[in-house]
Amino acid sequence: MPRRLILAALVALPWVATVSGGVPPAAPHPVHGFDPARLEGLARVMQGSVDRKELPGLVLLVARDGKEVLFRALGTQDVEGRRPMRPDTIFRIASMTKIVTSVATLMLMEEGRLRLDDPLSKFCPEFKEVQVAVPGKAGEAPSLKKPSRQVTVHDLLTHRAGLSYGFNGDGPVQQAYRKLGVSDGLDDPGITLAENVARLAKAPLVHDPGTAFHYGLASDVLGRVVEVASGRPLDAFLEERIFRPLGMVDTGFSVPPEKGSRFAAVATAAEGGGIRPLRDPERFGFLDLSPEAGYRSGKRYLSGGAGLVSTATDFSRFLQLLLNGGILGRTRLLAPKTVQLMTASATHDLPPISPGREFGLGVSVLVDLGASRQLGTPGMWGWSGAYGTTFWVDPKERLVAVLMTQRNPWGGLNWRGDFQTQVYQALVR
Repeated sequence: MPRRLILAALVALPWVATVSGGVPPAAPHPVHGFDPARLEGLARVMQGSVDRKELPGLVLLVARDGKEVLFRALGTQDVEGRRPMRPDTIFRIASMTKIVTSVATLMLMEEGRLRLDDPLSKFCPEFKEVQVAVPGKAGEAPSLKKPSRQVTVHDLLTHRAGLSYGFNGDGPVQQAYRKLGVSDGLDDPGITLAENVARLAKAPLVHDPGTAFHYGLASDVLGRVVEVASGRPLDAFLEERIFRPLGMVDTGFSVPPEKGSRFAAVATAAEGGGIRPLRDPERFGFLDLSPEAGYRSGKRYLSGGAGLVSTATDFSRFLQLLLNGGILGRTRLLAPKTVQLMTASATHDLPPISPGREFGLGVSVLVDLGASRQLGTPGMWGWSGAYGTTFWVDPKERLVAVLMTQRNPWGGLNWRGDFQTQVYQALVR
């Protein structure tokens, strides 16, 4: 038999690929550019956080080109393991609220109701006389001075306003917050947004407006700007203008009783290892948390920086709209150029906020892949929440990724970084 016919016959035999030195089996065909086997590896790695009793459970959602690539619920909604995690579980998204408040602000900008360079005092007159804390010499109390200019709406969007959080240290500004009873948005203060902003205005700024990035209550104040500029309470504006048009049926500032069975509990580290339920209320350092009372229907404080609950599906719809340039289906909230401005760095003149990352209008932006020491793409943007949730959008790869879980504090764990690594290791085309 001619040599070429012998080879053809051997290739046709089904056992040839399995013998030592044979041709390896073909890899699974990528789905939307993702290797199915590697996606299963992603799920296994993330399941490890549950198996090691670091987290009660997670919901993971990855979409490319608007199509779900991975949507997985792992573990349970509670530490005790009585309620399996569900794809429609509701989570406290904490600081992931900030991007929603930023979008609301930019919608009002497009409508001509505010400008990014408008002084904050135009909407919150209490801030017209705000002062700046000047550190004193060793052993001396800080002094106060008039700011070099007024705080602007843009300063709020970029966290360059000089506002802080009360839990963010024990300096004179943070001490003033606590003395004034300023809420950080994660407790149940029993006051309104307007009342909290008025208290905040009595404390000094940590620096002159625009001169530094300092993460704090800027988005809460921005929520009050939305209320004044629109003439609507923040919850009503977000529901009417964002959540309802996008079909975000489980997103809001509270969880109604009929949805209580879907509301995930918050875990924290247990003494001796593992996790336990977070008490309500509970304090960690200067941070006050009210994981249940802070999310009951009818609550008064509407935190534009930390107050929302949502599901993986709801939030992915919101992110897909932004990835699409401000439109989802027939619903347009923003113009493409507005989204482009929002997701561009606005802090390139300042040190990075973290390795390789700068800040836009409510989100971090990856500008230096090598410095980040993570898999990703320059131009990707996202943010996270105090209860462990995270998201990012990768415009170049047309990718949306959402991780939902509930734990605080994190204790040096990095399930969010693991998730990002695992998503990108599975992306092969």
